[in-house]
Amino acid sequence: MIKTKLLTLTILCFIFFVHTISVSCTRSRVQADPTGILSKSLTHNSLHRDYHLYIPSSYRDTSAAPLVIALHGGGGDGHKMEKLSHLSLLADRFGFIVAYPDAVEGHWNDGRGLNRYRSQKDNIDDVGFISGMIDAIAGEYNTNRDRVYVTGASNGAMMSLRLGCELAHKITALAPVIGSMPENLVARCAPAQPIPLVMINGTDDPLVPWEGGYVHIFRKKLGKIISVPQTIEFWVARNGCSPNPQISMAPDTAPEDHPRVQKSVYGQCTDGADVVLYEIQGGGHTWPGGYQYLPEFLIGKTSRDLDASKAIWDFFNGYGQ
Repeated sequence: MIKTKLLTLTILCFIFFVHTISVSCTRSRVQADPTGILSKSLTHNSLHRDYHLYIPSSYRDTSAAPLVIALHGGGGDGHKMEKLSHLSLLADRFGFIVAYPDAVEGHWNDGRGLNRYRSQKDNIDDVGFISGMIDAIAGEYNTNRDRVYVTGASNGAMMSLRLGCELAHKITALAPVIGSMPENLVARCAPAQPIPLVMINGTDDPLVPWEGGYVHIFRKKLGKIISVPQTIEFWVARNGCSPNPQISMAPDTAPEDHPRVQKSVYGQCTDGADVVLYEIQGGGHTWPGGYQYLPEFLIGKTSRDLDASKAIWDFFNGYGQ
């Protein structure tokens, strides 16, 4: 027992050390990245909530800009999501605003109903917070309310799916990455309208299993999810799409031993709300095209055949006026 505890402590210390080094190195590598992330806040249900904005250099208040909301993973924050996704760089290229909100104590109330995290134990109204943030940003900047998109990683991906269930009237399209539908969410998910969705998941994700079941870290069970294929089937049915996808493989642009990418497009959907799955074959709990923030033996491999952020924006850009 003592040896097991010492081993666990050693691994946790190693993770903290490597993660700190990874973030530090990332910051040094991306010094040319856009600066000027604006810190904002609002009060919702008597709670002080923070979010961070990147306004592209091309922004003019005479033209309505799209808004992309990027939700961090469990234990993270908006700044870490900005570093992981490099969406601010794309924002300058394509002229959209990016919001990076912070969850309460680092975890979103994504519907799993865990008692270990305050947001879920106390049933924090993150749906209301995101809704209020959208309104607050629109009140300060000229945003296109028909072009509001949400992406997220891991816990943030699960939260984005909950937003699709409960805030579809304000959101144009979704892009969950390395996350799947919480089991508790399925029965009560009733989107107000069809909502386009692109999912990006690794088949060898060691934390959020492709085949569903318990999300787990070091054998700690962190709530149940349905599988990635079941999640896709759920949204294909909700959006009235054809169950027969068009399948293609992404070009193998990385000759090293990196995961390959299969793309499945479910079309003929109600209101054109397609459902797309990027299956990262052999991929781990990583953001494709992003940095390997922890060693492969902990989180799995990162695909270099797909730039997830660019693929997400390309999908988003096909929806809204």
